[in-house]
Amino acid sequence: MTNETLNKTTEYLKSKGFNSPQIGIVLGTGLGQLVNHLQIEAEVNYIDIPNFPVSTVEFHSGKLLFGTLENKKVIIMQGRFHLYEGYTLQEITFPVRVMKALGITTLLVSNAAGAINLNYKKGDLMLLDDHINLQGGSPLAFKNVSEFGERFTDMCAPYDANLNEKMQQIAKENNITLHKGVYAAVVGPQLETRAEYRYLKIIGADAVGMSTVPEVIVANHLNLPVIAVSVLTDECNPDDLKPVNIPEIIAVAGEAEPKMITLFKEIVKR
Repeated sequence: MTNETLNKTTEYLKSKGFNSPQIGIVLGTGLGQLVNHLQIEAEVNYIDIPNFPVSTVEFHSGKLLFGTLENKKVIIMQGRFHLYEGYTLQEITFPVRVMKALGITTLLVSNAAGAINLNYKKGDLMLLDDHINLQGGSPLAFKNVSEFGERFTDMCAPYDANLNEKMQQIAKENNITLHKGVYAAVVGPQLETRAEYRYLKIIGADAVGMSTVPEVIVANHLNLPVIAVSVLTDECNPDDLKPVNIPEIIAVAGEAEPKMITLFKEIVKR
């Protein structure tokens, strides 16, 4: 990655009306409805954005949206990129660098995840307090990374404590169950074995998914305050494991989505 590629992409988006955004939002699996609350001022398909990862079939609807949400200018990524689709960690996180270059000062991330902590139930939400990177690489492991920020990025507090506190307060005010826990990021796309679920529990994970951590690492590299929330779509009990049902996972995410929208709208407002 070079400054030239980054500049070319940001200039293109500015020419399309993406001007002075304050907040960037990455929407995870089954969580696309927040865009219905956005007063859209500009939108571009990923496939048309220079240097953006080329959309796979699954992400043909992948769009970058710009507009007003709760009186703030926001950019929303409707659809994200995953390691399991064959992208590199640098490609997956390129949109975060672009949003920062356009001017965002805060990043909000959502995802769908499996509950490792069996006190958490499907349909619940979990605020990420920390994470474990099991994706076998880093989005900062490239030659000229120091041109974009500190190579040895500190990760002692990857998620912004102030934002997390606000989010917990919002959940409390709205009677939304919001657990706080550790998210483990794996490559996928296969789901975990019983032994893997046991391993994840032993190493301290409360939930497992296939995204988010690369974006969060890059946000920290850019000194960009970040907050992330998981919708827990299934319960990963190795002693009672049933074959995974992807339509059911999408349905659970859809049912939990109004709670996520409430949290995100309120945090944007504040």
